[in-house]
Amino acid sequence: MPQSRATMKYVRTSPRKMRRVVDLIRGEHVQEARRILRFSGLGASNDIEKLLNSAIANAEQNPGVIAENLVVARGWVDQGPTLKRYRPRAYGRATRVRKRTAHVTLVVETIGDES
Repeated sequence: MPQSRATMKYVRTSPRKMRRVVDLIRGEHVQEARRILRFSGLGASNDIEKLLNSAIANAEQNPGVIAENLVVARGWVDQGPTLKRYRPRAYGRATRVRKRTAHVTLVVETIGDES
């Protein structure tokens, strides 16, 4: 079965929050995954929807691939570099604020009769 992938790197959203969204669509047909993302109240859904559309467009570049026959085969989120910032606190102290980034990958593949 032909596979296509799309990757989004250095997304300024925590990997933990991104994983929640990717777990929702893993194994779903792309139309169902789009519907889930569109009506999900999670903030990371917009970024994942853009990534899913990119993976679908990548798959459609292959001859004979139709978007209706695609399923989200795999998806994973890795942690990217962490930006370290400081926030002023009481009594002249400062605390470290970690702004986390994520690398997200989605793989779509065709389903159907492969005989």
